Amino acid sequence: MNHNEKKSDMNRRQFIKAAGLGALALNLPFALPGNTASTANRKMNVLFIVVDDLRPELGCYGNQNIITPNIDELAAEGQLFNRAFCQVPVCGASRASLLTGLRPNRNRFLNFNTWAEKDASGIASLPRHFKDNGYYTISNGKVFHHKTDCKDSWSEPPWSPKGRWRDYQTPENIAIASSNKKKYIANSYEAADVDDYTYFDGKVTKKSIDDLNRLKAAEKPFFLAVGYRKPHLPFNAPKKYWDMYDRAAIPAAENPFIPKNAPLVSIHNSFELRAYVDIPDVGKISEEKARILKHGYYACVSYVDALIGELLAELKQLGLYENTIIVLWGDHGYQLGEHTMWCKHCNYETSLRTPLIVRVPGMKKNVKIDGLTELVDIYPTLCELTGIPTPRHVQGESFMPLLTGEKKKIKDAIFSRYRDGESVRTDRYLYTEFINDAGELYARMLYDHVMDPAENNNIVDLKENAALVKKLSAMLQRHRKKYYN
Repeated sequence: MNHNEKKSDMNRRQFIKAAGLGALALNLPFALPGNTASTANRKMNVLFIVVDDLRPELGCYGNQNIITPNIDELAAEGQLFNRAFCQVPVCGASRASLLTGLRPNRNRFLNFNTWAEKDASGIASLPRHFKDNGYYTISNGKVFHHKTDCKDSWSEPPWSPKGRWRDYQTPENIAIASSNKKKYIANSYEAADVDDYTYFDGKVTKKSIDDLNRLKAAEKPFFLAVGYRKPHLPFNAPKKYWDMYDRAAIPAAENPFIPKNAPLVSIHNSFELRAYVDIPDVGKISEEKARILKHGYYACVSYVDALIGELLAELKQLGLYENTIIVLWGDHGYQLGEHTMWCKHCNYETSLRTPLIVRVPGMKKNVKIDGLTELVDIYPTLCELTGIPTPRHVQGESFMPLLTGEKKKIKDAIFSRYRDGESVRTDRYLYTEFINDAGELYARMLYDHVMDPAENNNIVDLKENAALVKKLSAMLQRHRKKYYN
């Protein structure tokens, strides 16, 4: 038994002890109360739900203005991570990092167009590792950024709905988009009067529900990955989800200004949003447009929440709920007007912090975990939860001790990067260095999350912080030395 196998077995035994599952479980990944003969001899299933551009703008994260009853219920039945962070605040790179278990560096996992199989050639992805260990693996919707990336990870060809990915449904947007066949782009939002299954995410849900019915009778445990596109731009959702909200009651960003003393390299022009025809190429987004956009974001989140509710209801209806680990995560955070910015692509916490909810049958419910966690930690955690050896290449750290309550924290810092920006987040501080290709440091920023949780005042140059900055910079240097070679 190698080191990772020993570690996996030790943590599995610790979980069994904490959950009070008894000696029988020592011979199985789990032996839960109420298991039937048909489920007792098979490993736990995994339902792996990823939501594009979802920041912790959810009821279970304390937002009372958004309507997310199904995700809130999942959090109440599982464990919510208050301080989970992505490794790269852009979809393709973030997904490649999580799904390979590898951290980004200056040459790997750089942008939205990342291919995991190119940047990490020969590495077994998370679903591939589960497939190699007896799982039937399925990908529906947007899981990897490119549908055919690491296609050997799946037991059947990865599936997504046919059609243009921006998925316009109103005659106005279809006409505008059709006039530009190359980009097929129109307005930044729409509220089509259609049912839940008209847009792509509804089709992904329907396909996933059909798959659950197939998988129930399968002899193998399953790893079902379900990737939702919304609330990614354009903010398209059925009209009924827009109608849930009074636009005037949706609060605007409290800090729509550049932080004091912030380096200009830390701020972008919201270039992803600027591509849409109703958004000016430069200049301030009007207050009226900002409210419409935030309304659209909320409508999309509520739409995806309803679809996730249908998926979880089917899991329960089929009797699979108590034999399935559920992981729901967002690939990165999102700006909704904070610091003048929209979308992601920056080293501020609004782009780096992401929702993460894990529900494991037999574990404590309605638990909020404050320990620092990284998306790269999901790979080894799922291995340990299912009794699968963790591959040697994995660079994350299992958060099993947080799930069992054995520890309140497993790490003192987390690390993220975007382009030249390299960030370290501790319990209190977020520190970022901007370093060019020649290795030259040309900008820095430091935010105190006790005194300034909204990151409105860059305090990196204050004399009293010199020792702290030196310490945090040394942490980044050690991280580079360990992972960037």
